[in-house]
Amino acid sequence: MLPQHLKQIRVLVLNDQEDLQRTLFRLEQGFELQFRLGPSLQGRRILLRTNYPLEGQRFERNNFRVLAWNYPTGREDDSDKFCSLDLKVAGSYQYYFGYGGTERSGAGYIVVDPVLRVGVENNVLPLDCITIQTYLSKCLGHLDDWTDRLRVAKESGYTMIHLTPLQTLGESRSCYSLADQLTYSPEFSPEGQSYSWTDVGALVEKMRTEWNMLCITDVVYNHTAANSVWIREHPECGYNLVNSPHLRPAWVLDRAICHLTSRVADGRYEAKGLPADITSESHLNAIRTVLWEDVYPQIKLWEFFQVSVSSAVEQFRILLQDGTKPDHSKTGGKKGLKIIQDPQYRRYGNTVDMDSALETFVPHSPSPQHIEECCDWLRRKLSELNEEQHHIVKQHQEQAANCIVGNVLYERLADHGPKLGPVSRNKPLVTRYFTFTYQDLTLEQELQLLDQPDETCHFLAHNGWVMADDPLRNFAELGSNVYLRRELICWGDSVKLRYGRGPEDCPYLWAHMRKYTEITAKHFHGVRLDNCHSTPLHVAEYMLDVARTVCPNLYVVAELFTGSEELDNVFVTRLGITSLIREAMSAGDSHEEGRLVYRYGGEPVGAFVQPSLRPLMPSIAHAMFLDVTHDNECPIQLRSALDSLPSSAIVSMACCATGSTRGYDELVPHQISVVKEERLYPKWNPSAPPTSAGEVGPQSGIIAGKVALNKLHQELAAQGFIQVYVDQVDADVVAVTRHCPSTHQSVVSVCRTAFWNPKTHQYNANVPPMFIPGKIEEVVLEARTVERHAGSYKKDEAYINGMSEYTVEIKEHIPLQESTVVKQGEVTSKGRSEFVQEITFQKLTPGSVIAFRISLDPTAQTMVGVLRYYLSQFSPKYRRGSMADEHPPDALQRPLAQLMSRLTLADLNFLLFRCDSEEQEDGGGCYNIPGWETLKYGGLQGLMSVLADVRPNNDLGHPVCANLRQGDWLIEFVSNRLINREGPLAQVGQWLGAMFNYLKHIPRYLIPCYFDAILVSTYTTALDATYNLMSSFVQNGSSFVRHLALGSVQMCGVGRFLALPPLSVKIEDVPYRISPVTGQKEQCCVSLAAGLPHFSSGIFRCWGRDTFIALRGLMLLTGRYTEARNIILAFAGTLRHGLIPNLLGEGRCARYNCRDAVWWWLQCVQDYSTHVPQGHEILRCPVTRMYPTDDCEPCKPGEVEQPLYDVIQEALQRHLEGISFRERNAGAKIDMNMKDEGFSVVAKVDPATGFVSGGNRFNCGTWMDKMGESERARNKGVPATPRDGAAVEIVGLSKSAVRWVVELHAKGLFPYDGAKVHRDGKESFVSYSQWNQQLHQGFEAGFWVSGDPEDPNEQHPDLVHKKNIYKDSCGASSRWCDYQLRPNFTIAMVVAPELFTVERAWEALEVAQDKLLGPLGMKTLDPDDMVYCGVYDNALDNDNYNLARGFNYHQGPEWLWPVGYFLRAKLYFAKKLGEETYSRTVTLVKNVLSRHYTHLEKSPWKGLPELTNENGQYCPFSCETQAWSLATVLEVLYDL
Repeated sequence: MLPQHLKQIRVLVLNDQEDLQRTLFRLEQGFELQFRLGPSLQGRRILLRTNYPLEGQRFERNNFRVLAWNYPTGREDDSDKFCSLDLKVAGSYQYYFGYGGTERSGAGYIVVDPVLRVGVENNVLPLDCITIQTYLSKCLGHLDDWTDRLRVAKESGYTMIHLTPLQTLGESRSCYSLADQLTYSPEFSPEGQSYSWTDVGALVEKMRTEWNMLCITDVVYNHTAANSVWIREHPECGYNLVNSPHLRPAWVLDRAICHLTSRVADGRYEAKGLPADITSESHLNAIRTVLWEDVYPQIKLWEFFQVSVSSAVEQFRILLQDGTKPDHSKTGGKKGLKIIQDPQYRRYGNTVDMDSALETFVPHSPSPQHIEECCDWLRRKLSELNEEQHHIVKQHQEQAANCIVGNVLYERLADHGPKLGPVSRNKPLVTRYFTFTYQDLTLEQELQLLDQPDETCHFLAHNGWVMADDPLRNFAELGSNVYLRRELICWGDSVKLRYGRGPEDCPYLWAHMRKYTEITAKHFHGVRLDNCHSTPLHVAEYMLDVARTVCPNLYVVAELFTGSEELDNVFVTRLGITSLIREAMSAGDSHEEGRLVYRYGGEPVGAFVQPSLRPLMPSIAHAMFLDVTHDNECPIQLRSALDSLPSSAIVSMACCATGSTRGYDELVPHQISVVKEERLYPKWNPSAPPTSAGEVGPQSGIIAGKVALNKLHQELAAQGFIQVYVDQVDADVVAVTRHCPSTHQSVVSVCRTAFWNPKTHQYNANVPPMFIPGKIEEVVLEARTVERHAGSYKKDEAYINGMSEYTVEIKEHIPLQESTVVKQGEVTSKGRSEFVQEITFQKLTPGSVIAFRISLDPTAQTMVGVLRYYLSQFSPKYRRGSMADEHPPDALQRPLAQLMSRLTLADLNFLLFRCDSEEQEDGGGCYNIPGWETLKYGGLQGLMSVLADVRPNNDLGHPVCANLRQGDWLIEFVSNRLINREGPLAQVGQWLGAMFNYLKHIPRYLIPCYFDAILVSTYTTALDATYNLMSSFVQNGSSFVRHLALGSVQMCGVGRFLALPPLSVKIEDVPYRISPVTGQKEQCCVSLAAGLPHFSSGIFRCWGRDTFIALRGLMLLTGRYTEARNIILAFAGTLRHGLIPNLLGEGRCARYNCRDAVWWWLQCVQDYSTHVPQGHEILRCPVTRMYPTDDCEPCKPGEVEQPLYDVIQEALQRHLEGISFRERNAGAKIDMNMKDEGFSVVAKVDPATGFVSGGNRFNCGTWMDKMGESERARNKGVPATPRDGAAVEIVGLSKSAVRWVVELHAKGLFPYDGAKVHRDGKESFVSYSQWNQQLHQGFEAGFWVSGDPEDPNEQHPDLVHKKNIYKDSCGASSRWCDYQLRPNFTIAMVVAPELFTVERAWEALEVAQDKLLGPLGMKTLDPDDMVYCGVYDNALDNDNYNLARGFNYHQGPEWLWPVGYFLRAKLYFAKKLGEETYSRTVTLVKNVLSRHYTHLEKSPWKGLPELTNENGQYCPFSCETQAWSLATVLEVLYDL
């Protein structure tokens, strides 16, 4: 079992309604596959099924099992749970998933590659090490001689042999037309011997163990030889006229064309311009004429598709006379005549659906005259329909004529065709489509056989292929007209096999082919699926399942001609094809040939190091890249003999399986035909003379070059040279680099192709020089194809001989100085340790190849080795190629984790985050990538967010990568920013600086990948250090919890200028520093930014309301108790008029213009005292008061101090007495938009209800605080949402506070049980328990909107437009505002649930869910409200009062933080309503939160926004990450 960090894990995210069955996912044995839920599925009960078998069980394709979910945190958390498969068995496997009543909501396939083994010790042969050579088996002679003939492959450096089928061949002698699938062909046994499959198996095993070679052969499932004995005995196995009567018209046409052939051969059409020897365009036109004038009229094919009008009309007449009525259950009462195609396809066999006729043609009365009229209508309609059929058949005949003429043109006239010569009975006009054994019958006699099923069952359709056809459609089945339209390019020696839907449809055929498959899989290591794209998928699937039970690591290759990668994938995924055959011959020039190398494998040079656990990415099929396949034209005919070597070299540099076909290396100058070739391959003889036809050796053709190239190909794959770069040096020269990312060695092959013969084509004499970075260690090989005097090519009668006039001149492993192809130019320095070697070409003639082995410059090599050494502390994958540092710098003496463990969370804020304005406060800024953009953060997250997109795609062209290659600016920015701090942060900076000193001395093209590796290691270590400083809720939490908890680090920091006023010096654990501004010792408590980037620095960083809405989630739940305490006490010190400031402005510039901040503050004090161990002790903490009286100047720290409980008492007492004052400095100086009346602040407790109310219509004292700014729209100085009166959340928060102090007093923790108040000149005492009781009793009477006109509590029934909700306020100056549906009541539900009746609360929450819940946030106003507008645009200034200058900030846009309260309220009340409701609610909550998780993961800010526009659309005016958004979502997860 591999250790977890080395195990390769791939993650496949499941999404609702995502069908990935045409997407290829390739995995290796030993990998783990994890299925995780995408946002659309989170919160649902997903059942995931797969047919991947349990260990030790057999694979059954239709046997699916349910996978169990793993919960890494121990809690059922949908963001982290996964199902996993440990992949140990090769093959193609399916998965699908569903939920609720739907079994399949998505599906896909995975393909697990086989592990191939060779040699006595069963060493693994990696797929990319495969080099294969194809042999036509019939050219190998007797089995005794195979070893000598196949040895050519071994000595040429191949690792796999592909043999065409070894079975008995059919009459045509085509390698792929098999007469008997089960017998080993007797032709391979000499007289007196009878070899069997066992003997072949022994040879294959000997090659595997002694030669280290594997052997595969073809399986042909699609057809059998026309002369197969078993097909005579089992004609049901083919498509005949009995089981496929739809082919009858096509058979008739086929026979007619056969007779036409005889007549043309006999010269009977010469008078019509159609001689036997067809040589011109006019002869082709004559064929068309004869077809249309003689053939088609004689056979009348349309009659097979027509109705006999007279008999149909007669039948109809009888029904009418009998008064028959139509069966409405069949017609559905709809008119329209239906014709039924005769399933037997007889002439005039089609019939009329009489129910449809009776429904359509209804006589006016039963009188004979009306019946006759009706019959006439039908007769006319049927004649019309017959005419339509005639027209359709005419179109088929037109296409048939085109195809026949096209065929004749290719076979007899075309230059690239076979030029068959005159038409004869042996060389017919066109290939026959059906088997037919009779001789000398006239066409008329043959057509009479149609009525004799015992005869027609033997008329079998031949196989072939159809140009541009859909490969997933069977062209012989009903519904296809390929045979009738003559669109089949037919193989007249083979019968197409008819499998039906499964073994039950044709038992003999399935059993026969199963046996054939078992024999093949038993004796070979793999199969090539012949004619794969035409083999029915379910058949190939079944047979390969059989093969894999015999040979589990079966290697499966196929060549597909679908013309589409997506369609290729259908075959690859369903069949588990290991490698798809690709061919270099498909390239029209060297540029395209190079592109294919890049396309078929490897990653770019300098690619990023990918994590072991990463997303499963779709891939293209593994390639088997051949210089030429055995069934294609010979490259020497199409290009030139000299191109064989360089094109082979280009192919062998590909990072995939490669190969060739026997004959290519020996320069056989023609195609070795799979049908006609009967000569034998030459044997291997190391000293064979060049002129020998029956033997080949190292000097034959390009064999010497091929040995070196195959050896190089295997070495590169085995040693991990997985990176590829292709450079088109000029029109004919291609340079391919293979690079090893751990040792940084490269091999560069420079190949000069010769697509045109140099004797007739003028090649450029000058090849441009090349500049090779690094140190050239050696010339691995240099080879040229040269002419020699060995006579010119003459085709041998007995052996498949090649061109003896060419051979290869080759040198291997020589120093650069000894090269005759290149000359060393000068070495230039490109950087600190980057040297570039200039290479000039002296003799790179067309047809030559040179390969260099290159390493980094020795200094650079050392630097990379040392870098890898230090990186190996983070992952063992860096050990290979690592080198210990002889003189390690001090900064690197200690592991990074140790340095990080000394950082505080405030330090980590600096290390990881800080946006541009925070950085600018220190005189810096975030890094700007010229011509691109500025990073979001100065800390590591700024880069990590960008690299997270760049890394998986290896996007080395990205501006960040370009910037890193161009210079050290970014590298130095990262380390210097930290070195300039003091203490542990500087030490982390020095560690990075020391690592970067090595980084700067490696070649620039490697810098992005190693910079990323250093950053990833630093970042992950920093995250570990962060979570170690947090609560167990975070440490043991899901990824989602941890992502959100990072928001605490993001938002909480200490800037150059302190945001919080000082605390009492008597308090312990307060951090101090030397002020960067004054040089004096000062407190440096962290403060909480409201949001980034807009509320992050200066006086706009800290807001009372935002701080205390976010504090529980970001500080208490994450375990930051001391820092939370400090913030609570700092704000307590600023209490004035009984209020906490909204804009803190360090206390000195505070504005006391909000009514809710004090209640949020009190809620946090309560949360602190209940959540933190011994938290109630905060009540006795000394508070240093800045404003002990309302009108005093700010006091010095420590001048006036009192315990926190006194400050709380003051806040409550002032509210009970009533607060009323005018803001200091009222006017434009503190608010440019406010009207004068707005500066008057009022807050009081209504004695009648106990509700805290206040405000007026010119100010906005709650979180919905948008003040109008547009003069043009006349909304300047008017608040959009004054929410004066008693705002619902303030009532809830005050109830929570009062209940809490009552409880505290009862426990002796709070000295006050009420407050003295002066009202109307009298002093009275208000008890807190009385106030608590009053609120409890009066809340629903004041806030519930029942919609019942008789409701005694409803004073304004005319204003009700939504019922079963809670008012947003009570007693607003604009009464209708009370009745607006907004999300604020959910806050009261969470903090004071006792105020609500469970059933009413649930109804209101359902309305809110229906009307207000958006993808990420809550609509701030009911969309049915007339002033609702969901798009916030603060820059727009127009005449629209409700919109101008963002007036609708809280009138529709979807704010995120209320979602937390809505979901928490849902969970609370659902629990009260029982298990089922709670379970449904949990599903909803998870589903909603999954969208936040997705946003959080994708956001470059790693945060949640302040708000979105309607339906979750991005709002450019929103903060990208907002403290309270993160906090309230985290609180929901805590509640879950």
